[in-house]
Amino acid sequence: MKRSFLKKFGEKFIEGLLMLSGTVTSLSVVLIVIFLFSEGLGIFSKSPVEEGNAIVLNYKNHVRELDAAQLKKIFDQEIVSWKELGGNDDSITLFTVNDLEKYFSEADLGDSLQFIPQCESRLVDSLTGIIAVIPERHIGKDFKGRKLAMDHVSLKEFFAGREWFPTAHPAAVFGTLPLLLGTLWVSLGAILLALPLGLATAIYMAEIANPRVRNIMKPLIELLAGIPSVVYGFFGLVVIAPFIQNLFDLDVGETALTGSIVLGIMALPTIITISEDALRTTPRAMKEASLALGATKWQTIVRVIVPYSMSGITAGAILGIGRAIGETMAVLMVTGNAGVIPHTILEPVRTIPATVAAELGEAPQGGIHFKALFALGCVLFLITLAINIFVEFVSSRKKMGKRV
Repeated sequence: MKRSFLKKFGEKFIEGLLMLSGTVTSLSVVLIVIFLFSEGLGIFSKSPVEEGNAIVLNYKNHVRELDAAQLKKIFDQEIVSWKELGGNDDSITLFTVNDLEKYFSEADLGDSLQFIPQCESRLVDSLTGIIAVIPERHIGKDFKGRKLAMDHVSLKEFFAGREWFPTAHPAAVFGTLPLLLGTLWVSLGAILLALPLGLATAIYMAEIANPRVRNIMKPLIELLAGIPSVVYGFFGLVVIAPFIQNLFDLDVGETALTGSIVLGIMALPTIITISEDALRTTPRAMKEASLALGATKWQTIVRVIVPYSMSGITAGAILGIGRAIGETMAVLMVTGNAGVIPHTILEPVRTIPATVAAELGEAPQGGIHFKALFALGCVLFLITLAINIFVEFVSSRKKMGKRV
């Protein structure tokens, strides 16, 4: 009786531990996602102008709105006239606090620089084409200028913007289109390379190779999964990049194609291992029945074994695709790290994970750049989630078709 009670108590205790473990794990995942989105969505409530600064125009200037990309072009002197922005036919005069000595003497500024706000006010009032970046605290009630209203970063600017310059002066530019296209270019190329090759290798190991060959190949392939990504990056930088550069006569070999090849190699062990294990779970009776009905070995593989193992193959594909999309260090090393919109797979690109890895250490915590990087993490999470849902949907449709 006592032994039975202890056995039941032990079972209940273990059951409780398992339930607690599952609850803690699920709750941790939910909290991580909540934290990611709470930080990332904060970018859409912030102005792209540097914190503590304001953009000021002359009262006679008819321009009412400017976005961060236009401000960058103005301060890069790509735009030199207000007429290009719908304003008067005046040339643009740039001014920052560092330019005070060009317009005022030390006596004008004061012994302890106490007259700087008044000097800035007079200067803005005297130059109709001026655009000034001055500290917010210098703008008082008697300031003779108009503060330019800058809207918060919008969804359209964030997802459709063609430039990513988080440190641009005086307003940061957060256009993720180059990063999105770079991620898709590299990931799609890796998937197109890894999926067919990985599935073919898995079929060979599961159904064609003799046990001796399989016992040699399987540990070697699984060993590839344990190689650090930085080693793959060095391999791609030293071997694949020069090969691509010479093959296509390019200026540089660090391109989207190089990244696709490296990521495809990295995803192969996951796809091969999981797919091969799934293929080997096909019941022997099903194979023998197919062969007994007159089907060839290849017909049995294509029409019986692969469809039966599709759920496992799908799982391997999802994990392989996930590694390709989320990989950081190797991609950072071999893709050129250029935040421009790619037009071919033979151009340098920059992916979302590489951007987060390269810039997170330099972004001030809590600032708009910091939140923009978290927003990129949210985008990456949604892309991976969408791919998983799509693959699961296709897999379920195939299963329903078989039942019908």
